[in-house]
Amino acid sequence: MSALPILYSFRRCPFAMRARMALLVSGQTVELREILLRAKPQAMLDASPKGTVPVLVLPDGRVIDESLDIMRWALARHDPEGWLRGDDAELIECFDGPFKHHLDRYKYPARHGSDPIEHRTAGMEHLQSLQQRLAASAFLCGSTRTLADIALFPFIRQFAATDQAWFDAQPLPQVHGWLAGLIGSDLFASVMLRLPPWQPGDAPTVFATG
Repeated sequence: MSALPILYSFRRCPFAMRARMALLVSGQTVELREILLRAKPQAMLDASPKGTVPVLVLPDGRVIDESLDIMRWALARHDPEGWLRGDDAELIECFDGPFKHHLDRYKYPARHGSDPIEHRTAGMEHLQSLQQRLAASAFLCGSTRTLADIALFPFIRQFAATDQAWFDAQPLPQVHGWLAGLIGSDLFASVMLRLPPWQPGDAPTVFATG
């Protein structure tokens, strides 16, 4: 059993992104194992048969395989920026549920047999609600970034990148500024490191602050 928690992750997965960001800001050191979604390692599947990332295997053998649970576990151990003050469960559920539904059908219309413009329009209604929140404060739950910002941000980044020119032309100035600030943050840059896919027997890749 590893002396460190083991995180199975995929660099571009938005769920894995937000888990990595919470682990890093909390100062929680983990062994990071980058995977290929088309060739998932058996060790990850043994830990979490559902086969989705992120998966955090703790030194005592316990497994946390939902990204929000990983975020909350890390922040419960150490929360130097007070992210848990912004654990807005209702807002997060709205974006993990209805917004993500529309995002997938906008971004991958062939996969879902969907009308992308219909789902883009529906997604925009959610972003307009964020625009109103961000008109009142710099971040979703106040003057500093919290769990809600980091939980939503990777999916809004995906939505924007689906048609960046169109998104940039939308009247969402506060959303644009909020998103650009998070994309340009040192925290995001630190969690987007490129690693080769993990193989059994590889030397551990330690993922930590400092």
